[in-house]
Amino acid sequence: MKQEQAYKLLALQEGISNNKAKELIDSGLVYAKGQKIAIARALINISTKFNVQNLPKPRVIFEDENLIAIDKPAFITSEKISEIYKTPLLHRLDKETSGVLVLVKNDEFAKVAIEEFKKMRVKKTYVALVRGIVSEDVIVNEPIITIKGKGGAISKISKDGKSAVSHIYPLMVVGKKSLVKVLIDTGRTHQIRVHLASINMPIIGDEKYGKNRSNRMYLHAFEMGFLQYNFKSRLPDEFSSFGFEISRKFEI
Repeated sequence: MKQEQAYKLLALQEGISNNKAKELIDSGLVYAKGQKIAIARALINISTKFNVQNLPKPRVIFEDENLIAIDKPAFITSEKISEIYKTPLLHRLDKETSGVLVLVKNDEFAKVAIEEFKKMRVKKTYVALVRGIVSEDVIVNEPIITIKGKGGAISKISKDGKSAVSHIYPLMVVGKKSLVKVLIDTGRTHQIRVHLASINMPIIGDEKYGKNRSNRMYLHAFEMGFLQYNFKSRLPDEFSSFGFEISRKFEI
């Protein structure tokens, strides 16, 4: 059985460069036989047929002389958004997370905004699809420590970590899956993912902490408010794919 590296086969099939093919795989957009191709250099059968997801384009929610609020799609890094709009980031979202991402346009405003984050005066509301039945409000108050390595950052609950508080509210339940709203008082790396996994309610598609696969990680930065600003990003259509009745006008 003849094999070749996945990204090279994808490049041939799609008529694109090897670098572009590798980027698509690394972004989590390439599937074969219903399974995500996780490693660009993995050896696979040369007869493999790929399915490539389209990457939605980022959208400007609001812009003024101080900032740009972006509706970030999943599968694209915050740093890439910064490159596209040629504007520095105020904060970051994980590559797999969609929703409100804010860029700052001048140093003076950046200093004021960063101070709001430091003093935890920023309203941050997320929506997540999780495995398990969430029927009542939950508060997870567990410190988180983050270790950065060559493979990226990984966080875990630890008495040696920094304080982290997540407020979890049930919205809908379908079967053994729940749609939840999460408000965070702090903003530790991967906080919501770690906290939900710690109570056996992992986010659908969170391979790192939830050990489960899907077409995306179902975590969305729904709302952010600080100073005189407040921004919302509607839930992406794919959040309705598990039987949840969510329209484009869905409000929380």
